[in-house]
Amino acid sequence: MPKKKLYIIIIFILILAFLAGNLVYPYAKIFGVVIEPQFLPKKDFKLGLDLQGGAHLIYQADLSAIEKKDKNEAMDGLRDVIERRVNFFGVGEPLVQVQGERLIVELPGVRDVSEAIRALGKTPFLEFKEPKENYQEILEKNEKLLENGEKELEEPFKSTSLTGRYLKKAELGFDQTTNEPLVLLEFDEEGAKIFEGLTEKNVGKPLAIYFDGVLISAPNVQEKISGGRARITGNFTVNETKELVRNLNAGALPVPIKLISQKNVGPSLGKISLEQSLKAGIFGFLAIILFMILFYRLPGILASLALGIYVVLILAIFKLVPVTLTLAGIAGFILSIGMAVDAHVLIFSRTREELRLGKSFSAALEQGFRRAWPAIRDGNLTTLIVVAILFVFGTSFVKGFALTLSLGILMSMFTAIFITGNFLNIFIGTRFEKINWLWR
Repeated sequence: MPKKKLYIIIIFILILAFLAGNLVYPYAKIFGVVIEPQFLPKKDFKLGLDLQGGAHLIYQADLSAIEKKDKNEAMDGLRDVIERRVNFFGVGEPLVQVQGERLIVELPGVRDVSEAIRALGKTPFLEFKEPKENYQEILEKNEKLLENGEKELEEPFKSTSLTGRYLKKAELGFDQTTNEPLVLLEFDEEGAKIFEGLTEKNVGKPLAIYFDGVLISAPNVQEKISGGRARITGNFTVNETKELVRNLNAGALPVPIKLISQKNVGPSLGKISLEQSLKAGIFGFLAIILFMILFYRLPGILASLALGIYVVLILAIFKLVPVTLTLAGIAGFILSIGMAVDAHVLIFSRTREELRLGKSFSAALEQGFRRAWPAIRDGNLTTLIVVAILFVFGTSFVKGFALTLSLGILMSMFTAIFITGNFLNIFIGTRFEKINWLWR
């Protein structure tokens, strides 16, 4: 490779490392003056629940009205809705997972559990109910109960299969006669068929619309309604109607849920573990650098520089993706450093063997990289396969470990082959290549 091109690559690597370092550690102090680069975005690492604390909520889903074959689909839909709802209100970096008929919600950084519950509780459960067979008798009975001052009345409607699960979108509208605000609903294809059947069955009767178990309106069905469109009217203000529309579009719950557990998770234990893990990682990294320099001399110094660049690059990726860091994720990152070191050891060992056979420096480098590559490739590939399996079938913490480890492995191969390779090529044709003790 021409020296001019090589120098351009080295400058590019150093600039990339400088920018990544500034992104990871966004300010520097020089002569007592804090300097913050204005050309780089300021981003913080996203920490998981075990590192920064937050809210841990467990919801029980009511699947009594769902057929057995549709329960898994209903829970998946519930999870997706809650994820959209939490993101819509900007509550932390959520982790939402299904465990049987329960939904586990973790909200890192949220200290006020009641606020988190309020944000999730705004998601309405929309359902349509039809009159019971003895609807008129129940109404007459309720009238007599009201006259006697009774407050416990019998519910005259029964549940149907039409719920918010089939809602496609909601829009704000206005009544053409009274100009009062109303909610316009549009169901998906399956929901439209169910709605058409309900209206055909109940012509001349009321069809009740409930939000979270509260009767909102019960308009009489004048005729069969096709096309999957409905409207919700009531004594709403414009702002209340807009809020209903916003909440419904963010996701109406496909099934009712009940909060059965709530707690704050303090970050103190995670903070101690984080500090200990980082301390162990730093000491381990320094020990690796010392070993590389003592055992491989100049290549060890270049490898140490490359590993330093590797660290800032992978941390910058963690910020940019962004990756939610947990203790398990940090463990995956530290393990990936070991994989990076292993690649360098293979390259240097093969190169040293070629030099001892009497080959020139450039030939020894070329053969060293060529002989080391199959072992580096196969070792990392098999690890990536295992990591992929962990990511697909593992729990949230295992997925965090798998993600950071996989990113680290890919970056380690880039560091060993591209960065360290170009660092070594600088010395081809120089007087340093003739100093045997630097390389052997």
